[in-house]
Amino acid sequence: MTNKDAVELIRNGIQKTEVPQRWADLGCGSGTFTEALATVLPYGSQILAVDRSRQSLKKTMGNAVSVEFLRADFEKTDLNYTNLDGILLANSLHYVQDKEGLIRRLEKYLSPDKRFLVVEYDTLNANSWVPYPIDYIRLKELFMELNYQAVVKLSERKSLFGQGNLYAAAID
Repeated sequence: MTNKDAVELIRNGIQKTEVPQRWADLGCGSGTFTEALATVLPYGSQILAVDRSRQSLKKTMGNAVSVEFLRADFEKTDLNYTNLDGILLANSLHYVQDKEGLIRRLEKYLSPDKRFLVVEYDTLNANSWVPYPIDYIRLKELFMELNYQAVVKLSERKSLFGQGNLYAAAID
């Protein structure tokens, strides 16, 4: 996926403001969506990029956004952050079996205006690459049960890996 493709998926999930923001990208992998997030965040923002595997990410990306990499399992590690403006889970939620438990644990890192940005495959068919899939309907049900006010599908595109469509959703 190109940076342009990733940006198009998530662009409308970022608040339009000039004020720098602090985000976490959990399960950042090689940084495709970290870079996309850095492209759409305001100048001078910060991203904490977390992945279980060592990644070589640039320290500054996109719109002069600083990127700090942390090698950790976001399901098990206390990230010790507070007042994040948002958490991006791009192609990482499908590795989590207890999605409700994870969301409840992650909420403590967020500001009162908590926002999740999720990119996932719109399928319920599990396989070795997507062991615990969550389609858009189930994602919306999950967050509504957790008392979120809005779950909005931002965009979707055909998956390059034969998994149907990828969707992006913003959750407030």
